[in-house]
Amino acid sequence: MASSQIPHFNYIFTGTGLSALMTVYKMVLSGKFSDKFILLLDEDAKKTNDRTWCFWSKEETLWNSVISKKWDSALFANEDFRRDLALKPYQYHQVRGLHFYDFVFEELSKHSNITFLNEKVTDINELETHVFVGTESNRYTCDYLFNSIYTKAFALSQTKYPVLQQHFVGWLVKSKTEIFNPEQATFMDFSVEQRGNTRFMYVLPISKTEALVEYTLFSEDLLAKEEYENEIQIYLRNLGADQYTIVEKEQGSIPMTCFPFWKKNTKRVLNIGTAGGWTKASTGYTFRNSDKKSSELVAFLVNKNSSPETSESFKMSKFHKRTRFWFYDLLLLDILHRHNELGSSIFSSMFKKGNPALIFKFLDEETTFFEDVKVILKCPKIPFIKALFRVIFLSKKFNSK
Repeated sequence: MASSQIPHFNYIFTGTGLSALMTVYKMVLSGKFSDKFILLLDEDAKKTNDRTWCFWSKEETLWNSVISKKWDSALFANEDFRRDLALKPYQYHQVRGLHFYDFVFEELSKHSNITFLNEKVTDINELETHVFVGTESNRYTCDYLFNSIYTKAFALSQTKYPVLQQHFVGWLVKSKTEIFNPEQATFMDFSVEQRGNTRFMYVLPISKTEALVEYTLFSEDLLAKEEYENEIQIYLRNLGADQYTIVEKEQGSIPMTCFPFWKKNTKRVLNIGTAGGWTKASTGYTFRNSDKKSSELVAFLVNKNSSPETSESFKMSKFHKRTRFWFYDLLLLDILHRHNELGSSIFSSMFKKGNPALIFKFLDEETTFFEDVKVILKCPKIPFIKALFRVIFLSKKFNSK
């Protein structure tokens, strides 16, 4: 690091959530960045279990050592039917936030070129030759900046793209009676009252007496905390849990939108994670998408560093590529934005007779176009046809400007 009044780094990460830590960890594993100075800034020290991530995969991943539980089966239910989903060749995985943080930071601490500072970022200013970053206590500069601090106003201050929230409250409970099936996760249980929204229960059983039980909505507006917790209590009572202890609580709200966050990327600043549109817009799943995107980003940076010609014209804004899955997500969000009560019927139509492995492959954005059609045709046709015409009209309207 060059000595100067303001410390300078090759790369700065503002925010050290999932996307940032995955990216830096893979930069280290690549062995291509040992001569680069990297700074991570976050006001949160990442010392608590603040969230739980889940993902499905067919093969081992980099994160196998932090997977706390795996399931080969999942339950999908609504008020009319229940279906046991055989997930093979996939497995459904749970990762506790604290395990992930500890795992990554343990590796990063071995590298003297990487610095983590527990400081709140207050200012980001891109200049021609570098980026300035201010915190409550210090100032820094860098060649390139990766920002994962989500700014709600970007998506909420526009009307072109619907913005829903996946909002939830979860209880990790320990029951005195054996009421859970530890061999099966409850993927979505729409048997709870919908009340004009898309509402479901999500259950991750650890043992016959322990599980994470979450009350989740895909809608625009958050509820009072008491409403989430009342629904969890009712659900547990219906399962037969007369006496139980709440071990942990978690809550969150994940934006679900096809807003083009990548248009905020510039020559030297790249938005990543939720701030960069890395969350799967139609489901709110983040872990698997961030895993893929972080690998693509590291490959992108390695290519830049290995080619002098590429380096000269390198711009962070060139990283993003939009796919047809963005368009599919846009159709679903358009429907749920206008008719939020249709969520149960849409997801139920997919899972009632659909191939679970194919659906998971589709949600992972790894299907062929022919496979896309097989999944989409399971969905109610009229709402999607209407959404298709609205989205096409919207696209023509704004592309003509």
